[in-house]
Amino acid sequence: MAKTPHVLLFDVDGTLVDTNYHHALAWYRAFRSFDKIVPVWKIHRHMGMGGDHLVGVMLGDEAEEELGEDIRAAEKVLYRLLIEEVEPMEGAKELIESLNKADHRIILASSGKSFEIERYLDLLDVRHLVDGWTTGADVDNTKPDPDLVLAALEKGGEPEALMIGDSPFDCIAARKAGVETVAVMTGGFSPEELKESGAVEVFETLPELGAHLLN
Repeated sequence: MAKTPHVLLFDVDGTLVDTNYHHALAWYRAFRSFDKIVPVWKIHRHMGMGGDHLVGVMLGDEAEEELGEDIRAAEKVLYRLLIEEVEPMEGAKELIESLNKADHRIILASSGKSFEIERYLDLLDVRHLVDGWTTGADVDNTKPDPDLVLAALEKGGEPEALMIGDSPFDCIAARKAGVETVAVMTGGFSPEELKESGAVEVFETLPELGAHLLN
């Protein structure tokens, strides 16, 4: 990547806010409430994948058809009990501030629920620094399908952009949308996994990423 594009599409969960393990625990409890025991480690391996895909991947198509909507509804309630424990990733607001000062157009490409993204915007205190955001309500299919990245790209208003994410599913969705991804390890995935999924570069932390983007 020779030059940082003007438009930057930021994943939120696991990238700007430390939520991946909270979500994994909420999904575990949601599955368990329907007598479906799925190990937390296995759920974490799929964080970054939208909830419209997750139940079928974890339990199979039959369970998705019978229980999918109910399990997703349970996860929504259970995650609300954990969201107050969520904190920003180190350097998240500072990175957005620096990129805003450098005249980048910043779109938060989230597939989260509306109450989640509203909470994170307040937590990060970046409403005045970003140029828009998405939620899962903006698309029919979430990551690893490209719809969310395409919706964020449209909000960016330019044909080229760079995705910043933390999971293989961010990288796969962006690649399908024709967008390159730079990834951080804050979601709990290894550099090898992220690169195999399409990340052009991987950084351990947001400050390290910022030094690269603003170079």
